[in-house]
Amino acid sequence: MTSLPEQTDRKLGLVIDLDTCVGCHACVISCKGWNTENYGAPLSDQDPYGADPVGTFLNRVHSYEVQPDQGPAQLVHFPKSCLHCDDAPCVTVCPTGASYKRVEDGIVLVNEDNCIGCGLCAWSCPYGAREMDAAEGVMKKCTLCVDRIYNENLPEEDREPSCVRTCPAGARHFGDFSDPESNVSKLSAERGGMDLMPELGTKPVNKYLPPRPKDSWQGEVDVLAPWLEPVAQEPQGFFGWLDKALEKF
Repeated sequence: MTSLPEQTDRKLGLVIDLDTCVGCHACVISCKGWNTENYGAPLSDQDPYGADPVGTFLNRVHSYEVQPDQGPAQLVHFPKSCLHCDDAPCVTVCPTGASYKRVEDGIVLVNEDNCIGCGLCAWSCPYGAREMDAAEGVMKKCTLCVDRIYNENLPEEDREPSCVRTCPAGARHFGDFSDPESNVSKLSAERGGMDLMPELGTKPVNKYLPPRPKDSWQGEVDVLAPWLEPVAQEPQGFFGWLDKALEKF
């Protein structure tokens, strides 16, 4: 069994804004691409063009329709990957020491050379964040793009996880939670960053920012409404003629 560090020098992780995520899956595709071409063994696919394709993905986006007690239903897009928990059960259950949590930054990784594919870490992870790669026979998981964030050959702006760099809506944020002045710490404090299933006691590092109720931005729409009125109440010119011609049918 593998021991967890009593504390880590830093706590690198993600803040995911559920109010901003549009469910475009750009983070899923960029994660698949980067981790297939770079870190560790490729993420394989089985029968990708057949009737029953399956594959290994380290990041997935689930979509749920949520009905608040008051107000209209909301569609919430929920990205999910490894949360790099402080009390990670996937680490302590590993019989070979392949799963471990780094002291220097708190990232949970898998040493694929030591992984025997027993699947105990997947069984112990309450978030379903580990996947067995059928082709390689080893367990795969989010690495926070450890091969990017420390790569001095990349421009400084690219030294962040691929999913964060790719997100077109700016819904994903990367930083050090041990620093109260970091962007992720401030976002969590200002927007009420939440743990995923805190009752399990895993102490996930990654945080989620809750979606705002739709009514909270209704006032902004009312303020802008006068500026959104049509310039002409009646169609003019060619479109006016076309509108009148179509009325005769």
